Amino acid sequence: MTELATESRTNATEYTVSEISGALKRTVEDTFGNVRVRGEISGYRGPHSSGHAYFALKDDRSRIEAVVWKGTMSRLKFRPEEGMEVIASGKLTTYPGSSKYQIVIDNLEPAGAGALMALLEERKRRLAAEGLFDDRRKQLLPFMPMMIGVVTSPTGAVIRDIIHRIKDRFPLHVLVWPVRVQGETSGAEVANAINGFNELPEEGNLRRPDLLIVARGGGSLEDLWGFNDEALIRAVAASHIPVISAVGHETDWTLIDLAADMRAPTPTGAAELAVPVKAELEATLANLGARLRGAVSRMIDRRSQAVRAAARALPTPDQLLALPRRRFDEATSRLGRALIVATERKRARLSAVRLSPATLSRRITETRRHLDRDMLRADAALRAMVREKRIRFDRTKGRLSPEPLARRQEAFRLQLTGLERRGAQAVGLRLERARTKLSQAERLMATLSHKAVLARGFALVRDAEGAVLKRVADVATGAALSIEFADGVANAVATSGDAKAKPAAKPAPRAKEPGSQGSLF
Repeated sequence: MTELATESRTNATEYTVSEISGALKRTVEDTFGNVRVRGEISGYRGPHSSGHAYFALKDDRSRIEAVVWKGTMSRLKFRPEEGMEVIASGKLTTYPGSSKYQIVIDNLEPAGAGALMALLEERKRRLAAEGLFDDRRKQLLPFMPMMIGVVTSPTGAVIRDIIHRIKDRFPLHVLVWPVRVQGETSGAEVANAINGFNELPEEGNLRRPDLLIVARGGGSLEDLWGFNDEALIRAVAASHIPVISAVGHETDWTLIDLAADMRAPTPTGAAELAVPVKAELEATLANLGARLRGAVSRMIDRRSQAVRAAARALPTPDQLLALPRRRFDEATSRLGRALIVATERKRARLSAVRLSPATLSRRITETRRHLDRDMLRADAALRAMVREKRIRFDRTKGRLSPEPLARRQEAFRLQLTGLERRGAQAVGLRLERARTKLSQAERLMATLSHKAVLARGFALVRDAEGAVLKRVADVATGAALSIEFADGVANAVATSGDAKAKPAAKPAPRAKEPGSQGSLF
């Protein structure tokens, strides 16, 4: 059944979606044109590529979307962070594209110093866990730097105090890297300055400083917040140049104080830590020089006295050379007479020998004949030895051919194989014989054991002392007995027996074996 739709007649005004969205937008903006909202930042991921930042503010029950435009983002005194409790000032508006309302933030501040301190403590704990504040990674300050780099504002009184103090103590080169020490970008600028100093070359007209001073005057926690920036802390910890932190007054502290290699109470104190006093060094050098000269003079005097004392103890050259000189003189006096005696002896021996050309010729002929005979004998002996060696070599060469060696090796291999097979058979046979003997012994032991007899219904009776009772005459009335069956032992007392039998002593109690029971006979 088909029903025709009838037109609804009403006097209510009809709106489009855009009209409703626009009316709501105007109402919200007129009513909440200037509000302050306290809440916790949620979903913050940093500025968008456009420069705007989108996140939300929430408490324990509600949530409101928030946006910070690019122009406002650059004017904020501190950088928003996830989980931070803040007070946002701005206006409420709606976003017609998704029927949502949001707050457009014009100013953002922490919800009291407690929130900043909590954030500071959390960041301190996290960076300390990474070891950035560890004393073992801190560097020693150079005793006498040649150039000092200062990271601070070029227009403040801090840089003038540092330069004036360095000039009074120890004039040297000071290289200033100008930065802003307050505001949203202060932490990033100081970190870039420290990284820039570390990237300078070690040699050249503009070389790397030997020491860095990061300085700023005192201020509130919000004013010094840039020196708690995480990127700045990591830059200080990674610096190859020693860093002195001089941020704020002596009671102020920031995270850079923990990461730096040395903390100074004031910027002037940093200058005093950086360089020694030139006048004091000159006085110290003069004092040390005078002490050194006095010590050298006293040492020379002591060494001279020692040399003179040693010289007095040494003998004179005449004393050292007296004995050798006397021996030389005695040898000189004996040398002339010894030469004369030796000459006479040689002359007498030569005169006793009769030399003539015939004698020399005869002796030469005889020596040549002996030499020729010896040469003939040596040649014959050499030929005989060579012939004998060749015969022995040929005979040995025939025996050392590879065929006999191969035949002997094959024979030994076959013999070894046979021995291995016979050994395996012998071991198997011995094992089988031993196994057979063991089985026979087990069967014999089972046959001869009284357990088999007990299994056929017999029992073994013992007295209290464990002796076997074979006759009734051995049993006395009232004697304690122990009866062993196939499955256990039972204790019993004899109710009848031979009265002449000696009653046995009462047995000591024994633990019952499984299945045994006491009984009376």
